[in-house]
Amino acid sequence: MKKATIYTGSGDSGNTSLCSGTRIPKDHPRVEAYGTLDELNAHLGLLVASLSDNNLIDFIVEIENNIFTIGCHLATDKEEQCPISENDIQTIEEAIDNISATLSTQKNFILPGDNEQAARANVCRTICRRAERRMVELGRECKISPDAMVYINRLSDYLFVLQRQLLNGKEKMWQKPCK
Repeated sequence: MKKATIYTGSGDSGNTSLCSGTRIPKDHPRVEAYGTLDELNAHLGLLVASLSDNNLIDFIVEIENNIFTIGCHLATDKEEQCPISENDIQTIEEAIDNISATLSTQKNFILPGDNEQAARANVCRTICRRAERRMVELGRECKISPDAMVYINRLSDYLFVLQRQLLNGKEKMWQKPCK
């Protein structure tokens, strides 16, 4: 019986394979983009591990699946339609609207922290923003699904309002606003 192994040695020279088999450098903008989404999913997993609300956990797991879908879209060099849809975007927007309706008006920047769950949501938000920047960069050289771009943009907004919700009204405001 052949032993399964995680290492192949094919990446030892600093290259990796896309879904099509095309080899590219590991620091290529495409790898940076889907790698940042992978990092976001790892941090969403940490957030989920700290939660007890099953509805919220289920929603974030759905988001994790969508992030993997977008990552697969970015990991191919063929012009294929990404299965993220307007419906997926609407679902995130509805969640943003539902949370926002329960929050006070924000007048200043919010300092991160105060509790672990909110801090984890904020880390996820910042990684999501970086993933969006990496996708914009990649989009300069190849076509990226507009729906995938919108989804990631909305996701960072969702993670921001989720952070605020998890703070339970105990937001610490930045005291020196820009003028």
